[in-house]
Amino acid sequence: MMKHTGALMLVGVGGFLGSVARYGVTLLVAPFLTGFPLPTLLVNILGSFLIGFLSELAISTTLVSPEARLFLVTGFCGGFTTFSAYMFEHTALLKDGQLFYASLYLGGSIAGGLIALYTGALLAKLWT
Repeated sequence: MMKHTGALMLVGVGGFLGSVARYGVTLLVAPFLTGFPLPTLLVNILGSFLIGFLSELAISTTLVSPEARLFLVTGFCGGFTTFSAYMFEHTALLKDGQLFYASLYLGGSIAGGLIALYTGALLAKLWT
């Protein structure tokens, strides 16, 4: 039980810091906002870079321990942007030669996400 509690704490604290960093990017970019979602674009690109960099270090070297990977990749990057996890998982499917599943994941995430967003908004509008 303690092992899982420690892992949960690493992910939770990392996620908190990632979320705060995401908001920090929004505050830094706010003076330059023109109606385009620039903070989200920057966070998605930076998060994708970070998850690729940190995951490769964790896989290829001993520089990133399993605990650090939980904190940085799952926690921080997950709190910073889930887009980075999406890109990492999609790339992993492509690297494994799973073109069908990669396509299903890509299309399902985009189409399913858009359908879910519009359905949720419609239900909220009908409810209010």
